[in-house]
Amino acid sequence: MTTPHIVPNTGLFCDALVPGTRLHSRARTITETDLVSFVNLSWLNEELFTNVHDRAETAIAGRVVPAALVYAIAEGLMTPSFQGTGLAFLNAQLDVKKPVRVGDTVHVECEVIEQRMTSKPGRGIVRTHNAVVNQHGETVLVYTPLRMMRASTTEVHA
Repeated sequence: MTTPHIVPNTGLFCDALVPGTRLHSRARTITETDLVSFVNLSWLNEELFTNVHDRAETAIAGRVVPAALVYAIAEGLMTPSFQGTGLAFLNAQLDVKKPVRVGDTVHVECEVIEQRMTSKPGRGIVRTHNAVVNQHGETVLVYTPLRMMRASTTEVHA
């Protein structure tokens, strides 16, 4: 395992992302505006996200945000690491661990768990384990994206 690095401002090449490489994103606070905008844009007009008064009587306190919003923010926080080098998002598994509320601040702790070059020159496949962590150090969401990314060379790999 390598020492974690802050996510860079320019994309990393797949051949530099060997298993054990760790990256940490910047942090971002989720606001009421984020919640309202996302719910309206996505049509997730479920009362869980839109009715403050009914929420007061449930087991989960506070303004809960959709896991899809947390995932979208996490991907945004990680975007600089594949800016200009990402070719395709291929797959992901996603597990919600804890609720996220308006006012929570999240960041992403990413570790490369798989990397291989493709048979086509200049590209490879990278899978990471991404943990979204809140301001209390609690993991709230985990996902494992699989991406096709550019390589630093156009060497052919079989």
